Order: sequence, then C-alpha cells, then structure tokens
Amino acid sequence: MGHEWQQRDEAIVAAGIDDVWAAIATGPGIGSWFMGRTQVEPGPDGTVTIDVGGFAMTSSVTTWDPPHRFGYRSDGPGDQFIAFEFLIEAREGSGTALRLISSGFLPGDDWQDKFEAMTTGGQMYFGTLVGYLDHFAGRFARPVTVTGPPVADWPPAWARLRAALGVGEHPQVGDPVNVTVPGVGHLDGVIDGVNSQTLGIRTGEGLYRFIQGYFGSFVLGHHLFTDTDDPPAAQAWTTWLHGL
Repeated sequence: MGHEWQQRDEAIVAAGIDDVWAAIATGPGIGSWFMGRTQVEPGPDGTVTIDVGGFAMTSSVTTWDPPHRFGYRSDGPGDQFIAFEFLIEAREGSGTALRLISSGFLPGDDWQDKFEAMTTGGQMYFGTLVGYLDHFAGRFARPVTVTGPPVADWPPAWARLRAALGVGEHPQVGDPVNVTVPGVGHLDGVIDGVNSQTLGIRTGEGLYRFIQGYFGSFVLGHHLFTDTDDPPAAQAWTTWLHGL
C-alpha cells in the first residue's frame, strides 16, 4: 500500500522572468529559498543536488526549457519518488506568473505522517520562494540549516519556540516580530508564513524558517542576505535552539 500525490501552487511575483529562472534553476538561486545548499548541472541531461547537513540527494533534470519550464525528479526504494516542475511566464507590464507542480509516491502503510510533513513543508517552501522573489530578487542568500535536539511533545515545544520569538499563541501572517537572539542580533520583521508545522519570519536581511522536522526535531532553515559568516551564525542558532 502507498499513496500517490500531487500538489499545485501558483502565484504572481514581482520579479522579472530572468530572476525567476535564476531562483528555480541555479544552485545559488535554489539555496536562497529551499533547504540546504544546492548545485545544478544545467541542461536536459543535468542534475540537481541538494545537501542538507551532509545528507545529499541528487535528482535528474526532466524538463529543461529556459526560461519557461524546469523540472527534476528523485527516485527512491519501493517505487518512491518526488518530482517538481516549474512553469513561468512573463506578464504584460511587470511581474511573472509562477506555477509549481509537485508530485510523488509514498510507499508503505505509514504514508500519512510523511504526506502531512511533505505538504505542510511544501506550502512553506513555495511561500518562501514567493517571498524571495517579491523582496530579494537578484540577490543570493547564505543558507543556514540547524537541527535541534529530539522533541518528545510538540505542542509545548512550539509554545516555547513562539515565546522565545515573542510571537503570540496563534500567530498570523503580517504580525510584527521584534526580538533579540543572542549571538545573532536583532530581528525586526513580520510573520510571512505559518501553518500547523512551520513558522516563517521575514526581515530586511533574511527569511527565517522554523520547521517541525519529520524525524522528531526542530529544523531551522534560514536564508541570510548579509555577509554573516556561516559557522558562527549556525552555532548561534544551534545554541539558541538547544537552550529552549
């Protein structure tokens, strides 16, 4: 038994079509909104390799039609796969229409939890892509990925994280965030994405993502549009997260 799924997302973004293509089809672009660090070997026979904390996944390019269509797919055991296809179209005047079709197959009888984590995470990452293209297009971020200690009970863990960030019990998109994180500095921004398993904050210098990791720990996937050195930033966020 298993579950075949498909998810469709679309948005009109402020960025031009060339900046959108750079965001979805280059390593620095993908690393500015998606998890970990990414390398793209361009072309119809190319690859996309995403490295998250030393765990690398390589996908094969399935569609290459710059600057309008880009797709890639990764296959796993038991007929498992995950695929992404981006379709972009310039609009008259300004802006770009962006569509993403995500699909896959989850084998086994325990697919429900994986599916929930994948769909809530997918919703968050598409929102991060839109936020990147609306506010940081043409710039590339330094990705900072941090994993916390095991979480035994998620509701109180989320309550502690929200309290540490100074946001309310039921945060909403647009709510202000004004907090100082030791070793990181002052975050002055707004909540720009929230669902049952993720929370996003946008400031003038970065996109900060707090994720309920499927394997039982918080994952922080931040994208910093500054000259911040990666190891100190990662260590500061690690210390903060473990301190919760």
